[in-house]
Amino acid sequence: MMALRSGRFCRAWAVLLASSLSLLASGCRAPGYAESALWQPALPPGASPTTDDPPVGLADGGVPNELQRVALPTYRVEPPDILLVDAIKVVPKEPYDLEPFDVLQIEVEGTLPEQPISGTYPIGASGSVDLGPPYGLVRLVGKTIDEAQQLLEMRLSNTLQAPLVTVSMAEPAAKQAIAGEHLVGPDGRVNLGNYGQLYVAGMTLDEVEAALEEHLSEFLEDPQITADLLAYNSKFYYLIVQGTGQGDGVTRSSITGNETVLDALADAGGLSPASSRTRVWVARPSAEEGRDQVLPVDYQAIVRYGDPATNYQLLPGDRVFVAEDRLSALDVTVGRLTQPFERLLGFSLLGSQTIQTLNRFPLGFRGNRLF
Repeated sequence: MMALRSGRFCRAWAVLLASSLSLLASGCRAPGYAESALWQPALPPGASPTTDDPPVGLADGGVPNELQRVALPTYRVEPPDILLVDAIKVVPKEPYDLEPFDVLQIEVEGTLPEQPISGTYPIGASGSVDLGPPYGLVRLVGKTIDEAQQLLEMRLSNTLQAPLVTVSMAEPAAKQAIAGEHLVGPDGRVNLGNYGQLYVAGMTLDEVEAALEEHLSEFLEDPQITADLLAYNSKFYYLIVQGTGQGDGVTRSSITGNETVLDALADAGGLSPASSRTRVWVARPSAEEGRDQVLPVDYQAIVRYGDPATNYQLLPGDRVFVAEDRLSALDVTVGRLTQPFERLLGFSLLGSQTIQTLNRFPLGFRGNRLF
């Protein structure tokens, strides 16, 4: 009986070994990849490879790399980028009623020598301007500039003799709602407070400035706005490391315009022992069907000999793929296939030893012991 079991077990091992060697010979490739020097993925019928058609071209038609970098295409704003907006000229259209947090420039002639009134004075949340002792608070919210000037002259006449008051707008509260950091929301809009929301997704910075000025011109007199990017949060490249049957690792990193394949691997802490050094490539998607690129990376040439040819400059959306080491994948595969049989064999051996022990010592160890 034991010989029969041993023979079956050996045949099972032979079948598993043959399957593993076949898997190793096939290269452990995922379906859909054709055998080629460029690791070009399967293309739709009638399509042709386009590895000689880089999306961002060089003078010689090559692909940008470590020593031949190119400037990326004009950046277009997308969620969740953060814009930094500055309001250079913000003048409310007349007639304008003063609001809380407006800042007024107030100049008064004929004040007390030790208590001048000159400078900028904000309208507080209560709607009043604090001129300081002994002049006190003057409520100006809801007044026009001319009305505010007349009201100040009337109030100061109670303390001063024939004061001459000049009032102008130093900084409207609108500037505080416009200037500063603005997150591009999931709907592609930025929030401008009392001035509503504006859709900016897909625009360049110049287009964002023009759109802001056009939108705000409904409320302001010839506004002048500048916009810059504070945080580039919408353009990424991806590093995918095949996990020898234990799940792939995916890392996302922001694109600043200067990253290469070696930068991506360095940021991830290098290659693990289970990663292949000979099967690394960059998958570059394209908006046109069938025009995606798969660019092979010679990792050994890059790190050992300083060859920059395949240390490609990464573009937004690139996938740097690191395939698994074939021997490591084979070891994991064989382990997975043989583990159930090893457990069954272990249970069988344990059962056989238990039966033999019971047959040899039917009364147990203490009952068969000689004293």
